[in-house]
Amino acid sequence: MSLTIENILLIGSLLLLISIIVGKTSYKFGVPTLLLFLSIGMLAGSDGIGGIIFNDPKAAQFIGIVSLNFILFSGGLDTNWKAVKPILKEGLVLSTLGVLLTAVSLGLFVWNVTNFTIYESLLLGAIVSSTDAAAVFSILRSKNLALRENLRPTLELESGSNDPMAYVLTIAFLTLVTNQDQSITSIIPLFLQQMIFGAITGFLFGMLSKTIINSIKLDFEGLYPVLVIALMFITFSFSDFIGGNGFLAIYICAVYLGNQNLIHKKTILKMFDGLAWLMQIVLFLTLGLLVFPSEIIPYLGIGLIISLFLIFIARPVGVFISLLFFKMKLRRRFYISWVGLRGAVPIVFATYPLLAGIDKANIIFNIVFFISVTSILIQGTTLSIVAKWLNVALPEETKKLSATDMLLEENPKALMEEIVITKSCAAVGKKIVELNFPKNAIIAMIKREGSYITPNGSTTINASDILIVLADKITIFKEVNSSLKNQ
Repeated sequence: MSLTIENILLIGSLLLLISIIVGKTSYKFGVPTLLLFLSIGMLAGSDGIGGIIFNDPKAAQFIGIVSLNFILFSGGLDTNWKAVKPILKEGLVLSTLGVLLTAVSLGLFVWNVTNFTIYESLLLGAIVSSTDAAAVFSILRSKNLALRENLRPTLELESGSNDPMAYVLTIAFLTLVTNQDQSITSIIPLFLQQMIFGAITGFLFGMLSKTIINSIKLDFEGLYPVLVIALMFITFSFSDFIGGNGFLAIYICAVYLGNQNLIHKKTILKMFDGLAWLMQIVLFLTLGLLVFPSEIIPYLGIGLIISLFLIFIARPVGVFISLLFFKMKLRRRFYISWVGLRGAVPIVFATYPLLAGIDKANIIFNIVFFISVTSILIQGTTLSIVAKWLNVALPEETKKLSATDMLLEENPKALMEEIVITKSCAAVGKKIVELNFPKNAIIAMIKREGSYITPNGSTTINASDILIVLADKITIFKEVNSSLKNQ
């Protein structure tokens, strides 16, 4: 069966429905939902029972890039800066030096056990060098795994920020494969340009986006997420246009926005959370359709050897050397090494050699696909077990909702207090978004002139208003009163 304009919506919606239903029950059997989505795509493909013919790496790459925009942006919005700040250095070192060391060590291993050239081997190492944001975000959050000592922020920061490094290395080594007269040192200017321009663009567009979101007056609340989507793609495209890394730019932009007061922030966060899940499903279904399982079989042996080397040697080497100068318990280093999940990102990056037409492109793609599947299957299913074994998991009774999670809950288990706004309060005449309001508190309703209104970021505080405030602990109300009365 070929995909056509007439049947693509029907087939796509059926695959989406099946993925959601199957994914709902997958964790009862310990199987990550992302692997289920991938399997459904493979079953629906040309080698499966669906018989759908899809062999378009260019379309798959486009879908992958668009999907990664949403996944990284959603992950950035949900990143708590206060939690990330203490481990910022560790996270950045892991996402740069750690990725480089993983790529080089794996590349050298591939060079020794295959007939690949050194540059082809390093290209394969670069493609699978980063941890996958989609896999890490979805598995950690859907398992609701609480970890000790800032481990979760470290893992999420690394996975959200290390794709740019892997992308730069992939493009650099692909260039060396196709132009073997160039020196390996020629990739250094490309790396610096991509990282510096991407970081600057992300931060500047984050500030600009905040101004636009809070200044523009849209008639409908539902248009604000649409506005943010437009700003996200503009950030990515502009960074790419000037030679920066678009993935790094949108992640930094999203982290900045996620830690600012925005109009209709709750709506924006919920919308992007849903879109991120949609894009993960679409991405894995697409990549499942793209692969031909029969073509992977000849490479199962070498693929398994490379995958095991990556999991048990290359990843730990990258982590341990990167964290050499940081004070960190050994069990924490081991757990970071284990959460080296590979998922859709390496498969998307593996389409670049296909489109470049290099000799071993199909072999690289099939090996990368097998590595991603085995990584999700081996590591993704054992995150909770290994966390308990290494004693880095918090006991069930000590788990707490993060500030962002609380805001996203429809009925958070929170304390409530009514606060009367007097004429002398500094908050009078200000919009909610302009208040220096604590992140883990929310104004649920405002009682004004005998009636209740549901506020949003653009709602102006009036004298005599009674604010119904929710917070996760009693001490937060002191900060709330201070932000309302002493600005």
